[in-house]
Amino acid sequence: MNRSKILGLAVVGAAAIAATGCSAIREPRGYIVDATLVQSVQPGIDNEQSVAGTLGRPTFESQYGRKTWYYVSSTTGRKPFVRPRIREHSVLAVKFDEAGNVVSADRTGMDQVAFLSPDGDATPTLGRERSFLEDLFGNIGAVTQPGVGPGQ
Repeated sequence: MNRSKILGLAVVGAAAIAATGCSAIREPRGYIVDATLVQSVQPGIDNEQSVAGTLGRPTFESQYGRKTWYYVSSTTGRKPFVRPRIREHSVLAVKFDEAGNVVSADRTGMDQVAFLSPDGDATPTLGRERSFLEDLFGNIGAVTQPGVGPGQ
């Protein structure tokens, strides 16, 4: 083979490697949804044990009110060196009655996602702003010695 063909193949190979490095990265997070299993959960038929056997343990459970199991699933996509963005998001909420039987199984998606945009790099706090020296020397005289003070 002559040099120009080898150089041409090397350039094409380098371009192919560079192009694959710039492709988007998909990352599934949380519960991996299987539509067949999710549809098999039926209100009035299933209970906690059958749901745990079918879907597995939930992502998290409700702490207050009616017992609810939440299965949270997200798929993020990002390009190299860019912050990830949510591409798909779903939450399956399985509600149980007092006896542990399924009352409802509701799915929500991206329509319920709240996007927050922080304001700068600092979090505003309540109270007065103090300087470094006020923080350092502010408690001098505020702490009393044992046996001395208002309670004695």
